[in-house]
Amino acid sequence: MSFVKTKGFKYLKNLIIGVGAAVVLLGALFKLESWPLASEFLIAGLCTEAFIFLFLGLIGPEKDYYWEKLYPGLDDYHSKIAPLTAGEVDAAVPSLNGEVVEQQLGGMLNELQSMSSSLGSLKALQEVDFSGADEQIKTMSNFYTRINEAMVNMSESLEDTQRYKDQLSSLNKNLGSLNSVYGNVLSAMANIGGKN
Repeated sequence: MSFVKTKGFKYLKNLIIGVGAAVVLLGALFKLESWPLASEFLIAGLCTEAFIFLFLGLIGPEKDYYWEKLYPGLDDYHSKIAPLTAGEVDAAVPSLNGEVVEQQLGGMLNELQSMSSSLGSLKALQEVDFSGADEQIKTMSNFYTRINEAMVNMSESLEDTQRYKDQLSSLNKNLGSLNSVYGNVLSAMANIGGKN
């Protein structure tokens, strides 16, 4: 590994940039305030900054991600990297388990199909015409009102039926009493007619 990629170099680079910027700012402050050594500070700081910009231009930009550690050979233009489905791969390149990938893709496919059917159901619900629903609700409300009225009428007629039944029972008792009185009258008349 080259020295440019080490943490020590990155620390040194940041230190040089920070010190150079501080010297430039101090030189500018000394110059604005007309303090002694202003020109020397300003010259030293600007030379440091010029060196830093030249140095940064020569070393090139730093990569943010190191994908070649995950996929060896990725940073080499002429490398032969086989696609995941190509079968056997060079021993230096880590291989992926095809069954695991296939299972994961199958699970994702099932989830997508289930989402698709759910969205289809939502679309079908969206296409339903509810324009006549208000009239149907009014009709159902009217129907329930009439059923309630019929139930009230039935309970009233049930009370009337019970009163009628009670009156019939009372009438039966009265008739039974009348029959026994009539039977006694007939017996008495028979007795009177037999004595004559």
